[in-house]
Amino acid sequence: MTEHAPLTRDAMVQYFADGEKPRAKWGIGTEHEKLLFDCQSHRRPSYEESGGIGAILGRIAELDGWTPITEQGHIIALKYSDGASITLEPGGQFELSGAVLQNLHQTCAETASHLQLMTEIMDGDCIWMLGIGFDPVWARDDIPWMPKGRYQIMRDYMPKVGTKGLDMMLRTCTIQVNLDFSSEADMAKKFRTALALQPLATAIFANSPFIEGKPSGYLSARAAAWVDTDSARSGVPRAVFDAGFGYEQWVDYLLDVPMYFIHDGDCYRDVAGESFRDFLAGNLRGFEGRLPNLADWEDHTTTAFPEVRLKRFLEMRGADGGDWGMICALPAFWVGLLYDDEALDEASALVKNLGAEDVLNGRMSAAKDGLKGQLGGYDMAQLAGEVLNLAEAGLRRRGCINDSGDDESLYLQPIKSLIDKGETQADRLLAEYYDAWNQDVRPLYDAHRLK
Repeated sequence: MTEHAPLTRDAMVQYFADGEKPRAKWGIGTEHEKLLFDCQSHRRPSYEESGGIGAILGRIAELDGWTPITEQGHIIALKYSDGASITLEPGGQFELSGAVLQNLHQTCAETASHLQLMTEIMDGDCIWMLGIGFDPVWARDDIPWMPKGRYQIMRDYMPKVGTKGLDMMLRTCTIQVNLDFSSEADMAKKFRTALALQPLATAIFANSPFIEGKPSGYLSARAAAWVDTDSARSGVPRAVFDAGFGYEQWVDYLLDVPMYFIHDGDCYRDVAGESFRDFLAGNLRGFEGRLPNLADWEDHTTTAFPEVRLKRFLEMRGADGGDWGMICALPAFWVGLLYDDEALDEASALVKNLGAEDVLNGRMSAAKDGLKGQLGGYDMAQLAGEVLNLAEAGLRRRGCINDSGDDESLYLQPIKSLIDKGETQADRLLAEYYDAWNQDVRPLYDAHRLK
């Protein structure tokens, strides 16, 4: 099917099936967001200001290998020659969507190179980076919006379907990893296992205990925001826990996700809340008679935000932003579990009795209590230890050795030290807040600058 031919259900299903890859071609794609801030005032920079977001993107665009992507005359993303890209989140958070790489040594080298590049580009204007899950100081109204058409549509729609959607857009950062599957059965097994364990990842990587300068009552304010963003498109898709789950069921889930927009040339047309099923029937309000094509379907698949998302790969979405070590640890955790058959079998067996309600409840428990929370009948800290052992063994069996003779399990060390002590990064931040920082969150910016 060509991109612009009328869309059929078979084509919607085939879109996901086309993601299947033999094991030899499985890759690792890591995404990480970070907050940018003025190193003196700590405020979030705007797109338009001197030395701001637009200027930073412009400087990167001048470097070899980077191609700017524009919208209405603004640079809104950059594509690198190896397939990596830098994109803008609604509040000016920078996201590196990394190239598809073969091992975690490459992933961590890519991350280090990106952070070094960003530091060199921004230091002259006193713009620094913070790796954290939720903006620790600024309110929504303090944060400038980026000039992307889809974000304006989402900005208007979010308050209609939840109370925290604008927080999610403006004030959160995450680390994600994208992993491959070889067949529909392999996809379903990985999806269900990863979705069941996503609250555990939220607990392990919890790193956002502050909102507007004060402890929020959550260890992951980011995860708490997602719980009240838009229940029709985020959270835990129940169909994944059905025995017959596959591509067809995922298509049905997406068809029940309300639309945000359709593309019309270089413009986004607001159809927020409308039904893609109506679009398929030629009855989309305001666009009667227009039928969707594969490009419209691909756009729509990006507007669902569950804790694990199927595109032409599986995307793990449950972790807070963090520093270099945590950016490396997140893909290490999931690669160890999902790319080794023995580890996947054992992890799948471990969570076989968990259902959607357990995961929904575990999600909130992780957001509030981190490793002291509960997932189904498990204590989160105990489960974390068991699952970490599976991931570590899976990475060792992969046998990917760097020049120093280390395998990929090296990158689990930051979370191993947390799990061994039963504490999260958020617990450590709170300890600093109440002790060394004298209940003033501002020292966080210097103490935990990302570089």
